[in-house]
Amino acid sequence: MSLTLQGHEHRVSLIYHRDGIECDACDRSYGVGFSCSECKFTIHMKCIFVFNIQEIFDHPSHVGHCLKLLTTGAPDHTDPKCHLCGRNTKRLLYHCSDCKLNLDVDCMANTKTAQAYLNVPWHKHPLLMFDFVDKMPCDVCDMRGKQGYFCPRCRLVIHESCFSVFDSPEITHPSHVRHPLKLLTSGAPDYTKDRSCHTCGDETGSLIYHCDMCKFNLDLRCAIKTLLPIALSNMKVHEHTLTLMPRLISFVCDACGMKGDRAPYVCVQCDFMTFHQECTHLPRVIHVNHHDHRVSFKYPLGPGEWRCGVCWEEIDWSYGAYSCSFCPSYAIHSRCATRKDVWDGKELDGVPEEVEDVEPFKRNADNTIKHFAHQHNLMSFSKDSEESNFCGACVRPIGSCTFYKCSESDCSFILHETCANLRKKKRHFLSPQPLTLDFVTKRKEEKCGACHQICCQGFIYSTYQNENFDLLCSSITVPFIHGGHDHHLLYIKLEYGQVKTCKNCGIDEAEVVLGCIKCNYFLDFRCATLPLTVSLPRYDDHPLTLCYGDEKASGRYWCDICERETNPKTWFYTCKDCGVTLHIFCVVGDIRYAKPRGMIDRHYRLLSNNSSSRSLCNTCNCRCPGPFILHDPYNYHGFISRDDSDVLYFCSYYCFVLLARRRRGNMCPPWALEPNT
Repeated sequence: MSLTLQGHEHRVSLIYHRDGIECDACDRSYGVGFSCSECKFTIHMKCIFVFNIQEIFDHPSHVGHCLKLLTTGAPDHTDPKCHLCGRNTKRLLYHCSDCKLNLDVDCMANTKTAQAYLNVPWHKHPLLMFDFVDKMPCDVCDMRGKQGYFCPRCRLVIHESCFSVFDSPEITHPSHVRHPLKLLTSGAPDYTKDRSCHTCGDETGSLIYHCDMCKFNLDLRCAIKTLLPIALSNMKVHEHTLTLMPRLISFVCDACGMKGDRAPYVCVQCDFMTFHQECTHLPRVIHVNHHDHRVSFKYPLGPGEWRCGVCWEEIDWSYGAYSCSFCPSYAIHSRCATRKDVWDGKELDGVPEEVEDVEPFKRNADNTIKHFAHQHNLMSFSKDSEESNFCGACVRPIGSCTFYKCSESDCSFILHETCANLRKKKRHFLSPQPLTLDFVTKRKEEKCGACHQICCQGFIYSTYQNENFDLLCSSITVPFIHGGHDHHLLYIKLEYGQVKTCKNCGIDEAEVVLGCIKCNYFLDFRCATLPLTVSLPRYDDHPLTLCYGDEKASGRYWCDICERETNPKTWFYTCKDCGVTLHIFCVVGDIRYAKPRGMIDRHYRLLSNNSSSRSLCNTCNCRCPGPFILHDPYNYHGFISRDDSDVLYFCSYYCFVLLARRRRGNMCPPWALEPNT
């Protein structure tokens, strides 16, 4: 989500951080806001109301002149302190160019509060009716709207339709029957040690119900919208009735083995077994994407040395967990098994297990096979006569591997034996949904959701939600052993707003990585799946080996392909016999699943970059170094060109996309984006 703020020259994008965002308008710690990637300007969502007030005439502290909103801080020739309160102003402020005076946002907000006209008994400041620049979330319903009542000083936002909530500023609630709860509009009082909701643990925000005698806090969701039942029966994790204990109390949940600090459900019959609120609703039988079989909840898990099949941490067998009836040594933490990126949300207790057809081919009586991806029968071969041909699945040369070839003489379809045996359906940690083997059509190339690289040809795994994953990414298993790090790597699904930097290429990844949290070591899927050995006959007769660099390396190294300097401290390809060093991009490019004469975007053709005079890229104006050149045989009028001067060439898919966005000339070449130069 992005928007334009009047007075700021760039568009800003929505960001979220659980620990709060440093705002250029105020000193508060709200977690949701907007940020500008161009100039790093950041503002809380609750502070963008200031962009409604571009100018202030006749401010009580500065009558006669106009104060204008600035987003670049106090001008150089002025005192950066607010002339009203004396504090240092922030980047967002109001300025009088005549008097060279500055006013901070909070002092402006205090003035607006003094001008407000709606006094209500449940809030200490009067409220304004406000039309916001962008839709603001209401502090009562969390829905977003452009109109509402607003307190500039407290940043309180309430839709007009939500005012009925305040008809009863004092309530009696089943989770705190001893005393009535009073509505507060400025958050939990300072004397409250734990300012979060005492039943759900969420941050309370501005509006809460509070008991001053017990220092008890209840947010609006728990007080009004989703009342917690006092007792629970017929739960799948426990046979007895569970009773809510609505108080701050430390405990260890018997269902998941994790600590809790508030409002558990307890079983009186079982010596006060305790459960997190969310753990009372754990499913009994589920399918997870880290395992082929169903897993079932079991309490206790039972004696043994157990490790979780998702996080690979130890499982305390005296608590509940999920286990597999077919694989005696397989178990998963209750919390890991029910993560959104692991479980598809379906309870399978009582649902018959269907036998899925996962075999990709059927064997015929004449020892040929009928593969689902091809209309003709395929014959098995083990000789090297087709080593230069490309496999129709992985789009790699057949080499010296056993393969299947089409039995029809006029059909060149061919598959590695290993690729022919790829399962039609499987479960994989990249998606909670089952993956189905498919093939890329000629009409449209696909992008892998893990490594973000383009797939022009070959097989691909996809879900019914149109997620696509290439064969390399969907073949990774965890724990993942990689030569670039001493410890095994685990799959990490990044939360919204979270970013990890790849140890090899230095590019930030915001979706999925493989990493070792202990060492703060992370790889994106593009680098994690780089081939360990590559053949590149046009530059070296020997196999090239992926080298992970040497931090102690000295001296200067040069890439034999692009003739630019390489960095020996980062990854590169090298020949152990000849000693050549090559950039990773120059060897593998950024189009992974393609072969010469293939197509992209219907009429852009892929050419092998094997001539002595390499073409100039029309976007970055550099000689094309990678294995492929993207070639457009049409001129600017849409006709096939006979003159090479108006034909388009691209060194990479990266440059091809940049030109499509009309960004060309003096661009940084794609291999210079990585720390290999």
